[in-house]
Amino acid sequence: MEREGRIDVLPQTRSGDDDVRAVNDATAVVRALAGAPEAFEVLMRRYNQRLFRAARAVLRDEAEAEDVVQDAWVRAYVNLRQFGGRSSFATWVTRIAIHEALARRRRRARSVSLEDHVAALRSGTREPDEAAGAREVAAAIEAAIDALPAQYRLVFVLRDLEGLDTAETASSLDVPEATVKTRLHRARGLLRSRLDATLDVAADGVYAFGGGRCDRVVAAVMARIGAGAGAGPR
Repeated sequence: MEREGRIDVLPQTRSGDDDVRAVNDATAVVRALAGAPEAFEVLMRRYNQRLFRAARAVLRDEAEAEDVVQDAWVRAYVNLRQFGGRSSFATWVTRIAIHEALARRRRRARSVSLEDHVAALRSGTREPDEAAGAREVAAAIEAAIDALPAQYRLVFVLRDLEGLDTAETASSLDVPEATVKTRLHRARGLLRSRLDATLDVAADGVYAFGGGRCDRVVAAVMARIGAGAGAGPR
């Protein structure tokens, strides 16, 4: 639901402008700056999962990652005029989410044992429309990804789960492309040693962010933006 220039599912926009769903990122930014909130909603729905996956990779906690996604979108909206187009909008907003997640992790200043986290993954509430068997496999993969060192985990999520190319991943993380390649190679090797054949399972269900969760974040961000509408993008 979030590849640049495309949205898989989006409800009818409030403005009644049917083509708003098909606009590219640059046009959506211009419309949002001109006071069209539905254009910013398009951007949120387009990149919600990418931001969630990046934050989830840093924090290893779904609830905190969802909070970070909300905070990142509000920060992006408030500072929208600072987006200069030197990188893609997707890269710009992904950086914001990663920085928000890293700041939250520093504030948290506590560690959770791998055993506790794996137990939480396996006992946590699942979306009712998810098949139990597929979700168990995804949970096992999530646990293995969470066990990776943070620098490897984030590269793996952006490259292999989100499908970013090496250049965009390097830009999002502000590291050289060679570093991305090295970390990805190491991450895959560590995962392969843990999961063997299960590494080939489709990644769609891992760190999933769709349906009601996506709607919840969009609604929360739009409410926060609306409450501060007097300020608007800066």
